[in-house]
Amino acid sequence: MKRNLIALLPLLTVSAIGLAQDDGMFRMNEFAKPKKREIINIPDAGGYQVLKVDFHMHTVFSDGHVWPNVRVQEAWQEGLDAIAYTEHVEYTPHKADVKVENTRSYDLAQSMAAENNIILVKGTEITRKTPPGHFNALFIGDASGYIADNDSSKDKEAIMKAASQNAFIFWNHPGWQVDNIEGSYEWLDFIDELHKEGILGGIEVFNGLGFHKKALDWAMDKGLTVMGTSDIHNLIAHDYDLAQDYVHRSMTLVLAKERTAEAIREALEAGRTVAWSSKYLAGKEEHIKALFDASVTVGASYHTKNGNNYYEIKNNSDLYFELALKSGDGTQKITLYPSSSQTITAKSGQESLQYELVTAYIRSDRHPVVMVNLK
Repeated sequence: MKRNLIALLPLLTVSAIGLAQDDGMFRMNEFAKPKKREIINIPDAGGYQVLKVDFHMHTVFSDGHVWPNVRVQEAWQEGLDAIAYTEHVEYTPHKADVKVENTRSYDLAQSMAAENNIILVKGTEITRKTPPGHFNALFIGDASGYIADNDSSKDKEAIMKAASQNAFIFWNHPGWQVDNIEGSYEWLDFIDELHKEGILGGIEVFNGLGFHKKALDWAMDKGLTVMGTSDIHNLIAHDYDLAQDYVHRSMTLVLAKERTAEAIREALEAGRTVAWSSKYLAGKEEHIKALFDASVTVGASYHTKNGNNYYEIKNNSDLYFELALKSGDGTQKITLYPSSSQTITAKSGQESLQYELVTAYIRSDRHPVVMVNLK
């Protein structure tokens, strides 16, 4: 009898727990989105860490549609390293409902960013009429004294407010409104003046889903830092089809000495960046080649047939590469999806093949040439 009672005790305990938990609610937590951070895998390149940053974003404190903390959550989930809120100084359409304070979004998000290991850089968008257009200023100080009106006679003064704080300043989306404002997409005298005075440090080449092709040429010719940004106003998941394995928000890849705000600033000033928008890269040839060389490896030949050697080529990153044969005798076209491999062939006796990387741009009409080493 005692043995039977002892055997029943676990069942009675489980039953009692079940009754205690039945509080009239049926919880469906299995359908909740799991809390996980994606890892954007890009190996160190050229001796530098490759940091993923988005330095052009908006919240309800200018003309965005989300609260600042949402931007931190998105950045954490997507695997970014650093972000900046760049609220418009001159344009605050929600001011009837939200207190107008230019860096309030930064203040509200500081704690969450720190807790989630996201580097938060203080920034703003100086929103002048087009032309000359909009400028982002990063690593700013107090923005309360910035000029909030759009009087064109104050364009230089408005930008000098940020320059006086030693901000890193870049020209935003120069091709924006190109269809309805004559001359808006040209290298303007005003821009030339900022450049010659050392005030203008960079230029947006990728802005959201737009590739500003002239901007890349200007970056190369004028020594400006290439920037890629989302300029996001809505939810990232609303604007980008993140279900595709090679789709990411438009961003800047920063080749930094370490994962700190100071190292990011140093890399921006040195021009060690590549703009990245899903399938596409844009930047200096040396930096794109460094990313490719760090990402792509070729194994030893594993088979020979009819004088051709067979190789496995691997993409060890989350970047996307399309290659077209330029010189050598081998596979004509190669598509390397993120974290994948392909089989290629090459005539026996060759040490390498030369390919044009057609999904990367070093000028508006030029692609970098990369080597695929076979030995």
